[in-house]
Amino acid sequence: MATEVIMPKWGLTMKEGKLARWLKSEGESVQAGEPLFEVETDKITNSVEAPTDGVLARIVVPAGETAEVQAVLGIIAAPGEEVGPVSGKAPKQETPDSAASAPQASASEADSGQEEEFVPAMPAARRLAKELGVRLSAVTGSGPKGRITVKDVKAFAESGGGINASPQAIAFAKKKGVDLADVQGSGEGGKITKADILRAMNPNYAAGQQPQAAAPQPASQSEAPASAPAAPIAASGEDTIVPMEGMRKIIADNMHASLTNAAQLTVFVEADVTEMVALRKTLLERNKRNPDYRLSYNDIIACAVCRALKRHPVMNATLQDDGIHQHAHVNLGIAVALPEGLIVPNVKQADTYGLEELAVRVRDVAGRARKGGLDMDEISGGTFTISNVSMLGMDGFTPILNPPETGILGVGRVVEKPAVKNGEICIRSMMTLSLTFNHMVTDGAPAMTFLRELADMLEQPGLMMA
Repeated sequence: MATEVIMPKWGLTMKEGKLARWLKSEGESVQAGEPLFEVETDKITNSVEAPTDGVLARIVVPAGETAEVQAVLGIIAAPGEEVGPVSGKAPKQETPDSAASAPQASASEADSGQEEEFVPAMPAARRLAKELGVRLSAVTGSGPKGRITVKDVKAFAESGGGINASPQAIAFAKKKGVDLADVQGSGEGGKITKADILRAMNPNYAAGQQPQAAAPQPASQSEAPASAPAAPIAASGEDTIVPMEGMRKIIADNMHASLTNAAQLTVFVEADVTEMVALRKTLLERNKRNPDYRLSYNDIIACAVCRALKRHPVMNATLQDDGIHQHAHVNLGIAVALPEGLIVPNVKQADTYGLEELAVRVRDVAGRARKGGLDMDEISGGTFTISNVSMLGMDGFTPILNPPETGILGVGRVVEKPAVKNGEICIRSMMTLSLTFNHMVTDGAPAMTFLRELADMLEQPGLMMA
């Protein structure tokens, strides 16, 4: 009997995915568990395995198309079996707006009718390449397995490999539907400016006529062509419209869903972490001959969080459709800020590691998150999250839950300030911790008890060993 291959759902807010490429062709044999196709989301590209043995009898959604979750992408059948009509959802159709915003194929591509060969690249790199007019096939990837990263695209564009246009001109051309390949640049080094686009749209502009009031002016005097008359300064410039799409849209949906579907409450505590500071200094001194050893306060906090969660399992829980799941191990999420948004990779079974090994694993997933080297398993399945804003100079904040988790810890900076110790005023290292928890899963007292015990561990690190 034929088996439908469907678009998987990764995460609570995933609604669609782009079928990046098929790893098998129609008529080719497949085995259950064998990689069958790759799906690209706004956060990651991941391969999907074949659900059964057989032959890929039909490809319903071709590579490059976007399909909704649970849409039928293809059919696996027995050799020689006839395949009937597809019963699942159809792939998502492009709207006129999305078609207009899609990158235009070059003349050679249009004439030949051939699509550009699939090139492995991170989603953010693909978006940037579209914005800059960079052909990914011309870029050399430096990421894992040769995957192209944002850094690679930027370097290629800056070296002259992409369209030679100012960022303002690229955004303006996209907004007006102008193909930059048809625009002659008059800026420094032939760079295309907004004024050049205006001339391409309105030939009279080159003859000295002023543009319409709606037309934007050059971003700077150096961008204006020397032969064109200076345009008057508008009373107010055009607003910049940033599309709510990609990772920004995913984050917005996640945060809205989090606040809508959970009763969130945040509590704070100020901890005297002087002993934690001393512990880090001692361990750094002990390992100073190892240039790769960089123990941070966050590493010590992560270790303490794991120990505290084992003693307070209600905080290491997720709220799911069938009830509250209290997990046997801690899959510790670490919030990582990226230029295009936020991602939370997690260390699986973090509670099974000692301080130094946990520090290595946290640094590994955080580093690969910034380089675009994570797989889907590493950004899903978390049970508790730490969000540290100390590097931004913040004392504290109110974090938002990472659904379906029950708790998230906010970490502020370490500040030396006067404090009372043994009845005397002295200078101590203080830190503000904030815990946001889901009041649907636990009451205030258990959550506050967890936070207080965590603070005690940071004030007296020896308690982590008890």
